[in-house]
Amino acid sequence: MPVAAAYHPDPKFPELGAEFADPVQAEEFPQTLLRYRNDRAAATVGLETLTDQEWVAHFGRFEPLPGNIDPPLAQRYHGHQFRVYNPELGDGRGFVFAQMREAGTDRLLDLGTKGSGRTPWSRSGDGRLTLKGGVREVLATAMLEALGVPTSRSFSLVETGEELVRGDEPSPTRSSVLVRLSHSHIRFGTFQRHAFFERGDRVTTLTEHVIAHYYPNLEGADDKPAALLGAVVARMARLTARWMAAGFVHGVLNTDNMSLTGESFDYGPYRFLPHSNPNFTAAYFDHAGLYSFGRQPEAVFWNLQQLAGCLSLVTETEPLIEALNQFGSAYRRELVAAMLDRLGLRPLGDEEADAAFVQSMFKALAEGGERLRWEPFFFDWFCKSEARALNGGRAELYAEPAFGEFRERLAAYTPDRPERLEDPYFSATEPEELLYDEIEAIWTPIAEADDWEPFEAKLAKLEAARTAWGLPAQGT
Repeated sequence: MPVAAAYHPDPKFPELGAEFADPVQAEEFPQTLLRYRNDRAAATVGLETLTDQEWVAHFGRFEPLPGNIDPPLAQRYHGHQFRVYNPELGDGRGFVFAQMREAGTDRLLDLGTKGSGRTPWSRSGDGRLTLKGGVREVLATAMLEALGVPTSRSFSLVETGEELVRGDEPSPTRSSVLVRLSHSHIRFGTFQRHAFFERGDRVTTLTEHVIAHYYPNLEGADDKPAALLGAVVARMARLTARWMAAGFVHGVLNTDNMSLTGESFDYGPYRFLPHSNPNFTAAYFDHAGLYSFGRQPEAVFWNLQQLAGCLSLVTETEPLIEALNQFGSAYRRELVAAMLDRLGLRPLGDEEADAAFVQSMFKALAEGGERLRWEPFFFDWFCKSEARALNGGRAELYAEPAFGEFRERLAAYTPDRPERLEDPYFSATEPEELLYDEIEAIWTPIAEADDWEPFEAKLAKLEAARTAWGLPAQGT
């Protein structure tokens, strides 16, 4: 196969051994129709030169990549699901397919699947992914990357020609297999499994593996478990803050959906906020609002506590508590940074003043209520563009007293790279959004007429938005 010079396979996950994963094979699907390939992501790992036929061979039929993992490995893990412990989890419809180094950074990256068929951990499931679910995940990752959120990247989507029955979609519905590119697929729940069996030796093995391949700067730490927890706390504080600034609700913040490297991944019933609402939920089954927008920091911290509990098998409790106690302050710093990035502003260098300004932003968004959608607020005021905001379609709203404090505090700030406003994206009257109704409108022509044009057009617009926003690169 014609891999590029940037392709550097480096399969490390198999080194963990049989207690951490099971060898599996992908299903043989009735058909393999390529619906999406991410050539920008592929170029970072030397796979952009594949022909479509070769691409499908590797990411639809899962022929091994040269020098890589063979056979694929389905991870073993446990997890808390809505805070109820479940020891019957594991990769039930996916596996780790390949690992390679990222060009330019030398980071170790994974290619993992979703919908590739049954594994020993499928329980009563069929191991499949609906095509609609795959389309939704491709859209989610494109939007999140555009908004500077650390996220896995949707690498490939192949339609597989089966009819699936689901309780939350009109059935029968079409099937697909998704491949995602991520920094790691090791989860909090991976640690939980071995802690559950009181295997401190395996917790230590996993800790050493994660540090060696994802946090090499911690190799010399006196207390590696506590040092690892501290690093993960910092990464999760950053991720949570970026979710909040993006107005994103993950929907299922279970411990098996938390990555040790701090990327967001595995998008099921996600939503983007239409308006400021801390009680907004993404999952129709989240009746108590456990994972609502405003409770996401609480949910992440609770999950970090479970990880700390696992690590307490192999180190003292006090340094773990100290690491956990850093989450609140780290989250607040990261939220200020994320909100200033979203508005294209340089920090003042006065932490209290910056925090007060961010608080005025949240207050203004709340005061705007249903008259003000989340994304347009940042679009209108980007790089301190007051003239744009006060001459646009929401000018009367912004002139109201509720926005007075925000505008007063904004005056003290300097735009960061204001030349970004010259991008044609900012000459439009509205920004790109990804609200529920639009996703449904993109899916309908696919379902009814196999028309992929709206999907492809939306991805092109999200790529234009990513380029225009120019937000700091986060994660993979």
